[in-house]
Amino acid sequence: MQAFFCETIPDTGGILDANDSRHCISVLRKREGDHITLLDGKGSLAIAKITQAHARKCHFEIERVEKRETRDTRLHIAIAPTKSIDRFEFFLEKATEIGVEEITPLLCRYSERKIIKQERLHRILVAALKQSERLWLPKLNPLTSLLDFLKQKQEPANQVLAYVPEDNFLLRNFDSKVKNWLALVGPEGGFSEEEVLSAKAAGYIPTSLGNYRLRTETAGIVLASQVAQLSELI
Repeated sequence: MQAFFCETIPDTGGILDANDSRHCISVLRKREGDHITLLDGKGSLAIAKITQAHARKCHFEIERVEKRETRDTRLHIAIAPTKSIDRFEFFLEKATEIGVEEITPLLCRYSERKIIKQERLHRILVAALKQSERLWLPKLNPLTSLLDFLKQKQEPANQVLAYVPEDNFLLRNFDSKVKNWLALVGPEGGFSEEEVLSAKAAGYIPTSLGNYRLRTETAGIVLASQVAQLSELI
């Protein structure tokens, strides 16, 4: 069943926005009486029936709503956007599918990309949410310098510094009973020595993701997948 994003799921019925109405009626050829899925990205899923199949204003009525109040595992990845924005968008898609809760784009000393388009990246996340039918849309924070990020107050968590030179500590060495995870993934050029020292001082543990050097977006995906497996998030 095709899924559509709706920030607030109405109690009884509503209208899809113009883009979703066109896609639903003109592209997917949905008709009155057909059913669609609505996702609000905040833990709710609704089954709705189309009542007026109009390509600019597709009306629907709500038949059933399912809610999930909390997430078992909370993974926040702070990651440097890649020089090629396509690769970073790929990471955002996969992070959404895996179930990452929060993403902070990081500005590091060796960052190759220092500007992002927040609205476009949000659309990437929404598209991935609809495709995967995940109930939670990752929170996307503004681009933040690593040193400023380290100063922010965070909830107690397993703190991961994805860092190649010190490879004796693995994700499985963390306490899997701790349901909050906070991870740092640097740019292609890695973290600077100052950044590594600052992250360690803030409680982050240099952690290996495997025996090989990974691209930034690959490291983010591998990290999310391993945390998901350790916490049975998937």
